[in-house]
This record gives sequence, C-alpha cells and structure tokens, in this order.
Amino acid sequence: MLYLIGLGLNVDGISKYGLKTVRKCKRVYLETYTVDFPYSSGELQEVIGKKIIPADREKVESLEILDEARRTDVALLIYGSPLTATTHITLLQEAKKSGIKCKVIYNASVFDAVAETGLQIYKFGKIASMPKWDEKKSFTPDSFMKTVQENLSMRAHSLILIDIGLKFSDAIIQLEQAAKNHKISLKKIVVCQALGTKHKKIIYRDVSEVRDYKGIKSPYCIIIPSKLHFLEKEILEDYK
Repeated sequence: MLYLIGLGLNVDGISKYGLKTVRKCKRVYLETYTVDFPYSSGELQEVIGKKIIPADREKVESLEILDEARRTDVALLIYGSPLTATTHITLLQEAKKSGIKCKVIYNASVFDAVAETGLQIYKFGKIASMPKWDEKKSFTPDSFMKTVQENLSMRAHSLILIDIGLKFSDAIIQLEQAAKNHKISLKKIVVCQALGTKHKKIIYRDVSEVRDYKGIKSPYCIIIPSKLHFLEKEILEDYK
C-alpha cells in the first residue's frame, strides 16, 4: 500500500495519524524537489524514528515507488499537504489505475498559513509559480506575471510560489522585470518566510524597499495584494 503523508510546515508538524502510519511502513521516502526545506532530513528522521530515503523528481515520476507499494507498505513524505503538486496527484491516479491501494494523509500547507498575513483566503486568485531564470541559456519565462495580471483584473490577491534554489534577491529582480514586461506597476508586496516555523517572517513593504533586503531565506513566497479590505489593510500595516 502507498501512503502519501503531509508533513505540515515544521519538523514536528506531522500528525499523530501520519506518524503512526509512517512507523509501520517498510520503506519511507522523502520528496525533495518541490521545496527548500526549513529543516534537515536528519532532524525529520529523529522525529519519525525511521530511516528516510530521498526521492527526487526522477524517482517519483518513474513510478518505481508504486512497484514497491504492490508488495509492501511504502510512505512518501511530502512537505506541507500531499496533493498540492501535480506530480503527487498523478502518482495517486496511477496507483488507482494499477489497482494499488493508496491513502492520503493531509496536513497544513502554505495555502493555509498565508492567512496569517491578514489577507482573506477567499480573495486569492489563481496561484502562480516563479521559475529560476538562467539568462545565459535565455531561459527567462515570465508567464507567472500573466497570472498576476489576470488576478488583479478580478481584484484578487496573487500568491507566487518560488522555485527551489532561487535566492530572494534574484527573485525580486525577476519579479520587477516580469512586471515591467507585462506593464504592471508594483507597489507594496508581502513576503512570507518559513511560515509555521520558529523562523517565520512576514514583511509588507514597497517593492523598492525589499530590493536590497538581506533577511529573507528559503522557503519563502511572495504575495501581490489587490484591493484591500479595511481589516486586511489594518493587519498588514503591522508587518511594515
């Protein structure tokens, strides 16, 4: 049987049910390619009391884990909630097609945690993802800003998830360039670091003020607010 187990946002975030389940599994994998973890795999291994095997994109997408799950109980540990990435949904779908039993154990994710900014969850639009640019290879995709543009047209907030390995200083450069390409005037933005952990940070400043800000580390996300409700504005002002 295959178990997709959400880890939540911090090293102790795995649920009691998830912990009980993972401890009975013969093989325990940790999905490593969708997020910069705010803790080490060694710290997580101490919490769950089992050996953890790193699983990169190739390992997960090859569906080798499903073959193992035919014969024994296998756990795939996923940061946040298990089904936020398309790859994981595909894994679930393939398990069903192959007649392999699969259980999803949910947990908190960044989609829950951003509510701490004061921005109302139901006012968020489509989620965008910012890839890491490689200008030497002319790889500078900015379609994520098209999503922001569409959200702003509906007066919806935009949550931008950041590609693994993309430094904050570089992300701001990409954000400003993409906004310029799409003729979007950026003003104040929200930056969230390591929500749900002891290293949590939330800042709300003009984009020009965060350009040289050195205090943000991975994992982090960026929010471009749309029209603010008075309560949203009041709470955001505390994060200046």
